[in-house]
Amino acid sequence: MSADGPRIVETFPHKVRQIEHQWIEMPDGVRLSARIWLPEGAGTGPVPAILEYIPYRKRDSTRPSDDRRHGYWAGHGFACIRLDIRGTGESEGLITDEYPKSEQDDAVAAIAWIAEQPWCNGNVGMTGISWGGFNGLQVAARRPPALKAIITHCSTDDRYADDVHWMGGCLLLDGFFWGSGFYQRMARPPDKALDAQGWRARWLERLEHWEPPASHIWMRHQRRDDYWRHGSVCENYADIECAVYAVGGWEDGYSNAVPRLLANLSCPAKGLVGPWGHKYPEVGMPGPAIGFLQEALRWWDHWLKGEANGIMDEPAYTVWMQDFVVPDACLADVPGRWVAEEAWPSANVSTRSYAINNNALGGESEPEGVLRHSSPQTLGVASGNWCPYGLGGSSPDLAIDQREDDGRSLCIDTQPLDAPIEILGAPVARLRMAVDQPQGILAVRLMDVAPDGTSRRISFGLLNLTHREDHENTRPMVPGEMTEVAVQLNDLAHRAVPGHRLRLALSTTYWPMAWPGPAPVELTLETGTSTLDLPLRDPDNGPDAPTFGPPEMAGTAISVIEPDHSARTVERDLATGRWVTRLVEDSGRYHIEDIGLDVVNGMTAEFMIDEDDPLSAEAVWQWHSLRHRDDWHVEVDSTTRVRATATDWLIDTDVEARDGDEVVFARNWREKVPRDGV
Repeated sequence: MSADGPRIVETFPHKVRQIEHQWIEMPDGVRLSARIWLPEGAGTGPVPAILEYIPYRKRDSTRPSDDRRHGYWAGHGFACIRLDIRGTGESEGLITDEYPKSEQDDAVAAIAWIAEQPWCNGNVGMTGISWGGFNGLQVAARRPPALKAIITHCSTDDRYADDVHWMGGCLLLDGFFWGSGFYQRMARPPDKALDAQGWRARWLERLEHWEPPASHIWMRHQRRDDYWRHGSVCENYADIECAVYAVGGWEDGYSNAVPRLLANLSCPAKGLVGPWGHKYPEVGMPGPAIGFLQEALRWWDHWLKGEANGIMDEPAYTVWMQDFVVPDACLADVPGRWVAEEAWPSANVSTRSYAINNNALGGESEPEGVLRHSSPQTLGVASGNWCPYGLGGSSPDLAIDQREDDGRSLCIDTQPLDAPIEILGAPVARLRMAVDQPQGILAVRLMDVAPDGTSRRISFGLLNLTHREDHENTRPMVPGEMTEVAVQLNDLAHRAVPGHRLRLALSTTYWPMAWPGPAPVELTLETGTSTLDLPLRDPDNGPDAPTFGPPEMAGTAISVIEPDHSARTVERDLATGRWVTRLVEDSGRYHIEDIGLDVVNGMTAEFMIDEDDPLSAEAVWQWHSLRHRDDWHVEVDSTTRVRATATDWLIDTDVEARDGDEVVFARNWREKVPRDGV
């Protein structure tokens, strides 16, 4: 991506007509609101359609991205539909949770409606990022006849083991970031300009319907149960028969799903993972961004128009093989190159086992020994966010130099490498270990350490030790008893060069990414019997990687009134041992020219913990949103606060909604949920 960003395309093969607000009626009579882009002539020469189906308010919140992507595809001959899920944006009905069956039912009905329109040739694709990537997979598993292909970005096939809520059975704080933000987004009103008489009644119905907010619901399901199995397509990959293009980023929280889908789907499938966070590839950060809208056109042309353009003759799995770079919370670019594998798993990747010895990682296994370690509760300050959403060069979401966390962890290094190695896949730490408590967490990090000591985290994994056998039936640890534990780290693609060392770091805390156990834990690691398994790629084999053009997209009519602002600071009280991490994610204020609307969205958060007391942990998220047009001014403020005792979670949520100066709704929830092995 150039310094000026993607190229804005102004002239397309087809002129585009927009329908700002189109009702699509569901079988139960509820109407969903769609925004539609139609290429000129679609009414007389029907074209394929592309559906994006999410709850994030097509009329204001996602409008800039919608314009750029759907305007681009429509300009190349596709009908594009952005549909608000029921109970969100301008759609009727109610929503209280993510991915209910009714959401899938509505999508199936909407796809049938789209396929029957005079401007559609009967072939439909589905795309989206995050929520839209999730439900693309979920709807594909329902097999609506008109759905021929999907592109799923930054999503998962496993809602428990590989989503924002839990990682290795550990509670992720990003789950409450998302849960508090989800509630705040769903509490916003329909636009008065489209429903002058009924908007306020519909808004109040939404606000009064919540019982309780979704983040409270999620904490009632701390193990993998039927709640999480629903919507997890890994329960039966064979349900998906249409073509799947899975896309992710190495800095994103969802990159593991891409190779897992390729390994398990029986339908036509491709996978792409770049260096990006939770972003579309055409605006990917860290860079390089790529011209993915052009790549997507090739996919849609093949699967929705039947064009033999060679896209399915190319390698199934393409990834950005990263080189070492000095870590930075706002890292702009990652050096490296595109590499490809014909299939995944690949015969070009083999496992090498590195012995964990007392003083070195690798070499021959030495006689058994032990290493002991107990982490301070503040370890993890260098971790960054589990899922970097903001990025863009301004949000400090990424992991920084790991030396501070390394110095507080149990670390084992290789000797300096004498030849380059390429790691592609998921490392596994196989540890023989004991702890002195019945429960606790284990964080395992893998670093590339430069000769000057700079430490870049290239992968990590978390494990709730009561989940060491599975995520359905917890089993407490027996204090002092040696146990064999396997921790799978995140998939990665990384090239380490001569003179650098690999470092394995173990810790018993990882705040504020994961919530700590109820008591400090001392780890005893048996060396000589523990190993690190690395998937190593042969760089001399494998096909040529595809090439991608520069990013380009359609334009959007948005003007910035106040610029966005993001910050991450850490405060340490040397007298009390209390650390406070503060986040700011402020989108500023922008004006949507087409509909004359000002939009404000913002969040601040604080994560607090004492050096030696896991029960001192506390996290607070505060959200604010505003919509303003002439005589219409509405605001929503909400706060979520989480604490824990040794036995219970304490979850508080407050919301206040205002129409002008009038408070039209205010409510709070105070909930205590028993800890279940977490």
